Amino acid sequence: LHAPAADFHAAAGRLMERPLDRTRPPWEAHVLPGEDGVSFAVLFKFHHALADGLRALTLAAALMDPMDLPPSRPRPAEPARGLLPDVRKVPELVRGALSDAGRALDIGASVARSTLDVRTSPALACASSGTRRTAGVVIDLDDVHRIRKSVGGTVNDVLIAVVAGALRRWLDARGDGSEGVAPRALIPVSRRRPRTAHPQGNRLSGYLIRLPVDQHDPVARLKFVRAAMDRNKDAGPERGAGAVALLADHVPALGHRLGGPIVGQAARLWFDVLVTSVPLPGFGLKLGGNPLGAVFPLAPLAPGHSLAVAVSTYRGRVHYGLVADGEAVADLDVLADAVAEEVEALITACEPR
Repeated sequence: LHAPAADFHAAAGRLMERPLDRTRPPWEAHVLPGEDGVSFAVLFKFHHALADGLRALTLAAALMDPMDLPPSRPRPAEPARGLLPDVRKVPELVRGALSDAGRALDIGASVARSTLDVRTSPALACASSGTRRTAGVVIDLDDVHRIRKSVGGTVNDVLIAVVAGALRRWLDARGDGSEGVAPRALIPVSRRRPRTAHPQGNRLSGYLIRLPVDQHDPVARLKFVRAAMDRNKDAGPERGAGAVALLADHVPALGHRLGGPIVGQAARLWFDVLVTSVPLPGFGLKLGGNPLGAVFPLAPLAPGHSLAVAVSTYRGRVHYGLVADGEAVADLDVLADAVAEEVEALITACEPR
């Protein structure tokens, strides 16, 4: 796309308001022409029952052509499967079942504990209006690496810390204040392996961390996020409150039918804001001979939430996609500006003195 991204986001927000037609396949694709008559964007919508973020990317990218695709590697042959289970594996299967049960208990207890200490901001909660706004922010990946090399941690740590600082600036700008605010962020973790045997659906776990919005120093915010993410990684993506999606593997079909609506409405008690990273391929893409210039991931907005944040890196640039309830967050552009301002603040704080 070449026209201002805001033009496309205005149209995308209106299209995101429309629920998918459940009598048709659970996806849509909309071509959004630019006012210059040359540039265009494509909005892909996938029902979350069909695809998680990584799978949605695979589906969308399959419609495009690679610009500089590396040579493909041959797929390894799958071993033949017998009709009957190998009795030698019974002890291993029993141990696995016991381990799964223990993991489910750990997750359930962690979820219960996470709902006890609630310190968030009313700006992140709302009764759903059914309206949507979207916005996009592009930052230079080299700037992110400069910050990471100065403070330590990972690129993802920096991107999450940027969200924390942007929320602080946004809350202060709208008069809500950031004092004492430490919202719980759900950080999805993909359990999908390359060349997986599960091509559809969701293969997700997650981490749950407190965003240090009430911390005034940007470097201190980054260090806090880094420590919290390190603790989650040490525990692993299959334990802790963020891994609640894995409990679905232990619930029978009737439980899904009866409990699904209740769990969906309870997202507000579990976490306050979704911050997800959707990985993109390292090579460029084109559609109809037109090179893809930017990719803005748009995450689903949970009931009771006013904001969701998704991040993707493409061709040396980081793209933040913001989705908000249109009535609760009429000033989404202020939050988008705050993301860019927070990156500059981190760069300044990391410069040698």
